[in-house]
Amino acid sequence: MSTMPDGSVILHRRIAARVRALRTERAMSLDALAKKCGVSRSMISLIERGESSPTAVVLDRLAAGLGVTLSALFETPPPLRTGDERLARRAEQPEWRDPSSGYRRRNVSPPDPSQPMRIVEVSFPPRARVAFETGARDARVFQQVWVLAGAMDVTAGSARHRLTKGDCLAMTLDAPTVFFNPGARPARYVVVTCEVPRNKR
Repeated sequence: MSTMPDGSVILHRRIAARVRALRTERAMSLDALAKKCGVSRSMISLIERGESSPTAVVLDRLAAGLGVTLSALFETPPPLRTGDERLARRAEQPEWRDPSSGYRRRNVSPPDPSQPMRIVEVSFPPRARVAFETGARDARVFQQVWVLAGAMDVTAGSARHRLTKGDCLAMTLDAPTVFFNPGARPARYVVVTCEVPRNKR
């Protein structure tokens, strides 16, 4: 029996439904997705049944394999959406904790499919580190990281940046990226992403 809080159970079910729906939309088998993203078939199956607590790194690999951003995996699947898709009330914004690093992310943006931007607020624990291994994606994903409190070391490919309160870093998600909090206190920052098909500029 799960000991996760009700909110966590609901979010795990949402992630499960979202991954399953995206894979079905793309007519991908479990084996095909596993081969494309480097996550085992059995792990994907567990995630789709809501029986696993995947890390941020695993979810990012799945997102890349499905051709979406990480934020898209936390959105309510279209058949279950109600109300105005242009508005996301604070109480409706899903919050998730990475079981590996302990970092917390909150999807701020509404699920409006006509909007290419996505906003996420992150609280990152002291000395925590997350390494996203994803390289080039099917679409170009532009990302900006704006630090609200504390400090973060962000490494994109071979470029390393120390960000402190008020700093904003722009980058493209086409190389391995590492987030590290070098401080003794939690860091808080906002991530804004925008997807652009590769045939557009």
